[in-house]
Amino acid sequence: MTERTLDDEKVAHDDSGALRRRIGRILDFYYPDCIDSERGGYVAQFDERTGAVYDSGPRHLVATCRFAANFSLAARLGIETDEGGPGEWREAAAHGLEFLESAHRDPERGGYHWLLDGTEPVDERRSPYGHAFVLLAYARATEAGVDGVESRLHEVADLVEERFVEEDHGLLRSELDADWEPVEPYRGQNANMHGCEAFLAAYEATGRDRYLDRALGVARGITVDLAAETDGLLWEHFTAEWSHDMGYNEDDPAHQFRPWGYQPGHHLEWAKLLPGLARHRDADWLLSRAEELFEAAVETGWDEEYGGFYYTVDADGEPVVDDKYGWPVAEGIGAAAALAAATGDDRYREWYDRQWEYAADHLVNDAGNWYSKLTRENEYVDTSGGPAVEPGYHPIGACYEGLRAFD
Repeated sequence: MTERTLDDEKVAHDDSGALRRRIGRILDFYYPDCIDSERGGYVAQFDERTGAVYDSGPRHLVATCRFAANFSLAARLGIETDEGGPGEWREAAAHGLEFLESAHRDPERGGYHWLLDGTEPVDERRSPYGHAFVLLAYARATEAGVDGVESRLHEVADLVEERFVEEDHGLLRSELDADWEPVEPYRGQNANMHGCEAFLAAYEATGRDRYLDRALGVARGITVDLAAETDGLLWEHFTAEWSHDMGYNEDDPAHQFRPWGYQPGHHLEWAKLLPGLARHRDADWLLSRAEELFEAAVETGWDEEYGGFYYTVDADGEPVVDDKYGWPVAEGIGAAAALAAATGDDRYREWYDRQWEYAADHLVNDAGNWYSKLTRENEYVDTSGGPAVEPGYHPIGACYEGLRAFD
């Protein structure tokens, strides 16, 4: 692991060298120990404080794809560290994509298994969220010049369109079983947000307008059409007919994947995605909605006493779950960078710096990786014990948006 130096934290947060070093430190926290040369794929279960592997067995679809996307992005950016450079990152990405096809992919029924133990499927659900990350991984690998992957990008995009997009609504449905049959009537905002992200990345990698059109359609459906029913805020849970399910998990507000309440982090994530779409298509609503969503997140979600974003809030902006996670801050950094570049408003630059300072003080480990979860008072919470899905994907994305905005 590469040690952080104090000088790295004293430079301006828009300094391209500092942003590249931050990406490099995150990569080196996991690499090369994340590469499983015997069974294939990546090991994702690292203790966030020590870097020790606590379980080498689980292979989560999202972790596999995020690792591959991280390495591809690093190769494309030419990141150099003590452990590797563009050649190593490109090879590491190809290693993960090979495992994606040989182990996660079902050769008989198609699609990708949600969770493996080693190479054996233990959860065969077909997740739109997971398949969005498969598409993202192939898009990033295509941009990085990994051999022979663009054809798979198009095949995966077709699969997502065929199996998950409900054309009546223009949005992605929820989980299916291994035979592509519905598991539940639930519909969710989160899978659609990452579907939008993936189709945008596919467009940027290939230039095919149909991918941009799909990303724009999903974005408008979630952030404009459905949000009009909740005063512009983004609810997470819907029925099979895409009606707001306001009572979903109200009795389990701290649910790990589907909490009740509004999530400031997802408002920030959309506030980052919409300016990304506006780079390619001129539409007034993209930036206006991005600014509104950013404002809603910082007004109701930012903890003025301890810093960071509450995990969930109610319609009045009162905290429901006041834990702090690393990913909303990373998404907020990315959103502030994208909006600063798109609007020229200094307020976004101020929020960009404020969030980086919070991250440096509370979320960034001495080895450079980010902690996943803190208490409201910013005490570390150990999240090890289950399959990991966050190998630095969100903070690397924050750095990438900073580079795009300020480099």
